[in-house]
Amino acid sequence: MQENALSKPLEANLNLPARRIRLGNLSVRQAAPFITALMLLLLWQGITMLELYPAFIIPPPGAVLNKLGEVLLDGTLWLHTSTTLVSVIAGLVVGLLLGVVLGYITAKVPLLEDLLSPIIVAFQSTPVVAYAPLLVIWFGSGPTSKVVTSALIVFFPMLMNTVIGIRNVPLALRDLMRSMQATRWQTFTKLEIPAAMPVLIGGLKISATLAVIGAVVGEFVSAKAGLGFLVNLARNQYDTPLVVVAVLTLTVIARLLYSLVSLLERVMLRWQARSR
Repeated sequence: MQENALSKPLEANLNLPARRIRLGNLSVRQAAPFITALMLLLLWQGITMLELYPAFIIPPPGAVLNKLGEVLLDGTLWLHTSTTLVSVIAGLVVGLLLGVVLGYITAKVPLLEDLLSPIIVAFQSTPVVAYAPLLVIWFGSGPTSKVVTSALIVFFPMLMNTVIGIRNVPLALRDLMRSMQATRWQTFTKLEIPAAMPVLIGGLKISATLAVIGAVVGEFVSAKAGLGFLVNLARNQYDTPLVVVAVLTLTVIARLLYSLVSLLERVMLRWQARSR
């Protein structure tokens, strides 16, 4: 009896790291982003109150909030946000499909990698700002050039992650599928896709944020609408609060896309948690 009584506190101490510290209805990990945002907001307010920089360089949070309300009421923010969002999603889808399809073929045909690698590396090593003007010349100043720019910047990480994911499928599992006389389609759907899914989701997380960069760069070069166009317009008018509003909106878009991919990851990789 004495031994059991002494062992209970020890077991309780061993279980302490597994318990989550909670703040109200949120765990610390769930509340961490909000805490970080609050700290940055307080730091921002402190800098403006100390007047370390002029207001036209670092506007106070109140001025940015007023500008946000203004552009929300007149519809300006929604117009430019929807324009950018369409380019981002279209570019993400196109770049994702091209990267996965070509990546799968490349993983199966190493000769194709030798043939395409100089072109792919050349595009990836060149800043998107450098060839974005060419895309505007080739595809016009409309949304097509923004979609192409976004797709190109998404394409490379999806291509490489697909190649890595497919090539890292264990040979023992491939041999098992052959011994069971599985067809190529069955091997693809039952083995290769599930095995490569963690790597593919990792590439999609990167691509979701890069798609926003690609679309905005295209709008910087030439556009009549979009958040990149809005940033250029506000900068030329020395409207710093509007610049901050546009940049924060881009941040929210990127964060939402990343969160959606994280949700997809939890759904698609639920089997991994069950197998642990």
